[in-house]
Amino acid sequence: MNPASGLCALSAVELAALLKRRAASAREVAAAFLDRIELLNPEYNAIVSLRPRADILAEADAADRVPQEVREAKPLLGLPIAIKDLALTKGLRTTFGSPIFADFVPDTDDLHVARIRAAGAIIIGKTNTPEFGLGSQTYNPVFGATRNALDPPAVSAGSSALRVAPNTGL
Repeated sequence: MNPASGLCALSAVELAALLKRRAASAREVAAAFLDRIELLNPEYNAIVSLRPRADILAEADAADRVPQEVREAKPLLGLPIAIKDLALTKGLRTTFGSPIFADFVPDTDDLHVARIRAAGAIIIGKTNTPEFGLGSQTYNPVFGATRNALDPPAVSAGSSALRVAPNTGL
């Protein structure tokens, strides 16, 4: 597997700084991450309920047009982020990994999601989770298993499903 490079190799802090000083556009950053998701998610199944690319890029374009004085009050402006599928996310399917909620789309955000949005982040989708966050591996009957980045035939351990694989860029 190719390690991450360019924008996808940077930390959230580094990306937010680039975006704040306009050294990279929100569109560039979002497109890079969406391309990476398109490349890797079929194998790893970590991102679920991904928003349409056109909607994400339109939101990125809007972030790029925000005046500099407003940017100061929005530390995450233009930063793409995925929310764990255990958190209510307005307008985005939130399943809790359970068939009971397979088609549930909340009309409100959990507090932390609202704060992430208010800080200017672009919510791109949800990350996989064990059903109701319970379990020692990331598998649920709605989306299946999230593969381990170090050993793709194995599932990812823990409730979050997004384990960073050291020295792989994943």
